[in-house]
Amino acid sequence: MGATKTATLYRMVTDDHVCPYGIKSRYLLGRAGYAVDDRWLTTRAETDAFKAEHDVKTTPQTFIDGVRIGGHDDVRRFLGKPIADPDATSYRPVIAIFAMAAAMAVAVTWAASGALLTVRTPGWFIAIAMCILAVQKLQDLEGFATMFLGYDLLARRWVPYAYVYPFAEALAGVLMLGGVLPWLSVPVALFIGGVGAVSVINAVYVQKRELKCACVGGNSNVPLGFVSLTENLMMVAMALAMLVWPAWLMR
Repeated sequence: MGATKTATLYRMVTDDHVCPYGIKSRYLLGRAGYAVDDRWLTTRAETDAFKAEHDVKTTPQTFIDGVRIGGHDDVRRFLGKPIADPDATSYRPVIAIFAMAAAMAVAVTWAASGALLTVRTPGWFIAIAMCILAVQKLQDLEGFATMFLGYDLLARRWVPYAYVYPFAEALAGVLMLGGVLPWLSVPVALFIGGVGAVSVINAVYVQKRELKCACVGGNSNVPLGFVSLTENLMMVAMALAMLVWPAWLMR
């Protein structure tokens, strides 16, 4: 049998703070087959003294065979695991939102009719997606508004619209989900969806600008384009469907 691989991990564990990256480092090392000598830094003074001794700015710190590997990201690199780039574009938030909206629409359909899919399921999916997307925007309204002003044609002319938009989307989504007050939800969805679609087409496909999409909130790295256009076209489609076939979402 080969010798057991060992790693020494120094991490901060105090009464009021347990470093999450220390826990993650210990888990990664254990999964990689290392016996971890888990050494706790139990006070701020002990932590500061450790940093000064090893000339490091952060903990946790991992050592293997007496050689300092570094912090959590360094451990991931050492073990050949990918490092997330905070500035990289990603469609993961959108995929998660649409997947959850679809699952919820199916669940609502089952609860309402005992079937997995009915003619009302697509409408519920759109309404739920609108609500979730509105929540994402409302988490950081200021950040959303700043990003939204980068491309929305109406918001550029009337700044308050950037702050109104998430509330309007949420209102339309909730009313459409309940199938109530179509005289209000339909024009709201048509208006914000129509203006949004024209704005995205102008910014991305006419001016060919590379921008981040505000559709999932002001701190997203989702590229402006297909996703935002889809969001707006779904609202327009839902509104038109309720005009042509009110029974789609009405009780």
